[in-house]
Amino acid sequence: MAQPETLGKYEIKRQLGRGAMGTVYEGWDPIIERRVAIKTVNLPDASDPETEEALARFRREAQAAGRLTHPNIVGVFDYGETGEVAYIVMEYIDGPPLKNLLDKQERFTIATTVRIMDDLLAGLKFSHDRGVVHRDIKPANVMLTSEGQAKIADFGIARIESSSMTQAGTVLGTPAYMSPEQIMGQVVDARSDIYSSGVLLYQLLTGERPFEGGMSAIMHKALNTEAPLPSQISVTSPTPFDAVVRKAMAKRPEDRFANAAEFAAAVREAASGRAPAPTPAEDDQEATMVMPSRSAARPAPPPPPPPPVTPRPVAAAATPEPKKKSMLPAIIGGVILLLLLAGGGAYFFVFKPKPIPPGPEPGPGTVIPPGPSPGPGPGPITPPGPGPSPGPGPVTPPGPGPSPGPSPGPGPGPGTITPPGPGPNPGPGTITPPGPGPSPGPGTVTPPEPGPGPGTIKPIVTPPDPTSPASLEALRGKIAQAIGAQRCAAIDGDLGPTGIATLRGVAAPPVPDTLRKALGDMSIPGGVNWQVVSADSLYCGTLDIMHPLMREFGASTPGLTLGLADGRVVLKDGERIRPHLTMADFKGPLRLDYVAHDGSVQHLYPQVTDTKMGVSGESITRAFAAGEVVKLGDVSPGHPAWEVGEPYGADMIIAIQSSEPLFTKPRPSNVEPAADYLRELRAAVEAARNRGVRMTGNVLVLETVAK
Repeated sequence: MAQPETLGKYEIKRQLGRGAMGTVYEGWDPIIERRVAIKTVNLPDASDPETEEALARFRREAQAAGRLTHPNIVGVFDYGETGEVAYIVMEYIDGPPLKNLLDKQERFTIATTVRIMDDLLAGLKFSHDRGVVHRDIKPANVMLTSEGQAKIADFGIARIESSSMTQAGTVLGTPAYMSPEQIMGQVVDARSDIYSSGVLLYQLLTGERPFEGGMSAIMHKALNTEAPLPSQISVTSPTPFDAVVRKAMAKRPEDRFANAAEFAAAVREAASGRAPAPTPAEDDQEATMVMPSRSAARPAPPPPPPPPVTPRPVAAAATPEPKKKSMLPAIIGGVILLLLLAGGGAYFFVFKPKPIPPGPEPGPGTVIPPGPSPGPGPGPITPPGPGPSPGPGPVTPPGPGPSPGPSPGPGPGPGTITPPGPGPNPGPGTITPPGPGPSPGPGTVTPPEPGPGPGTIKPIVTPPDPTSPASLEALRGKIAQAIGAQRCAAIDGDLGPTGIATLRGVAAPPVPDTLRKALGDMSIPGGVNWQVVSADSLYCGTLDIMHPLMREFGASTPGLTLGLADGRVVLKDGERIRPHLTMADFKGPLRLDYVAHDGSVQHLYPQVTDTKMGVSGESITRAFAAGEVVKLGDVSPGHPAWEVGEPYGADMIIAIQSSEPLFTKPRPSNVEPAADYLRELRAAVEAARNRGVRMTGNVLVLETVAK
């Protein structure tokens, strides 16, 4: 639909964004004279239950947000419908969603993190006090104004206490931020928003989400495992926040913060350096959530729960009995004292100074050598005199005359210390180097031999800046080499200017563990933003084919992008599969295949003609332009469309763009055994590489579940 000029009384200025179900515009209210944001959704056909449900959620958003007027909630001003669209008129926010900043790998100071969480939890407290649970708290639904104030948006799946539209067994939300009870399709309350806010706090502190992977992996981790502590992921995360995050993300709602205000107070206390009181440690089996019955919507098959454990009663804390004072510290102290005394006596007998042999008492200013000499014995430094042989005598203090010594002579003897005097040469306290003449006598100060010795000043070597362009380029090459050495993986990414390494793609065990270790040994200055989805090892063969086709880590040229129309990776039975792609920077044909976990491959594009299925195949493989957006799966005559069906599980979509076709003839059918097709695809890719064909690819993992 073309951009309208008006919606109701509101003037449409420009498009701000577009989603799967509608569009958001910047508008103008001519009566009040203020900027507004207008969110639209197309009105559904009466026979389309999917879009009818979307419209119901849209109306519920207007109802939920319309009853909430708070500085930290995006205000809703109006709701209306035309013949084609329904629309909500909202407060215009002049800043980005929090998700945009996190996607750019921006790091947040503790002060900024506290401010965002304070605003978020203040808005949630207001919402909860009025009986509205948001149920979809995530960075995309937290808007930031130009002054940095956070506002909660999108109450589209909110549960209103007076509403019966959301019941147990319905799973709605974003998997990575959903609470365990929300994943299991149970009725949720305000503590579910506390959990989601804890996940968001974790991401602000570390730059990563606590649980990654497909729906099954996230569900299993959220129900059965604890996320690593934030301080273990990021050195910039203060340890007092560990207990705050752990409490907010507790498996059982009753173990979380009781309300948003209590959560906010704990965040502020952690920022001040004081850790909140830790929650009692739970037995892992007691913390395991029981999976819902098969009638509740959830991915299939679920991970089996551990055997139930009968809860143990917690005994009241008894007053500790006073302990008897131990004599051990006194005994240890006595032993140490005896050792010190023994050591001191040994020093006295072994290292005490040796006496000076009898002889004339040295005069004032005589320099005594520090220890025994190889000559007959120690002796004083001789001042200048007429005779060639140095004898004992004091160093003469400075006098008014030009002569540096008290008696005339040819000059100072070898190694003699000349006292300071008024003449220009030698200077005060100068050590005169030895000159021609007799060998220095005992006790003479001899200058050191050339070369470094004790006390030598060494130049300070400044370590290279790890975020300099040269250092980052070298590190980028090391990361690319580490990725290239992996099997069962299709990964790309880049290294940001601040040293944050972002990795995206798909990997099967044990790649995630081995690659994380390799990256940990590289001392990456900004840490690793891990966006690699886990896949089952049965997809290793597929990933090995796609591995060399992925955009190289750190490459400056754009690669082939692949996603679904609405950005979701979890689809229910009967929902349409609508892949959207953006071609790389060269022209060429496209292959798109759906590799299912049951061992079959469905060719999504191109397809051969199938009269039984009503598919009109392409006789000529089309070459798409560089950067062209390709949308597949929309229902229209003559175009293929697909929807989710049994068996449910984790499947994979692979896309390959090449400068010339990989196959010289069409495939025998639109569905083939995966083993046969992947074997021929591998051979076709190798042959094309040998011919110098330019290729690139991408991979997407999605979960299919029952309704």
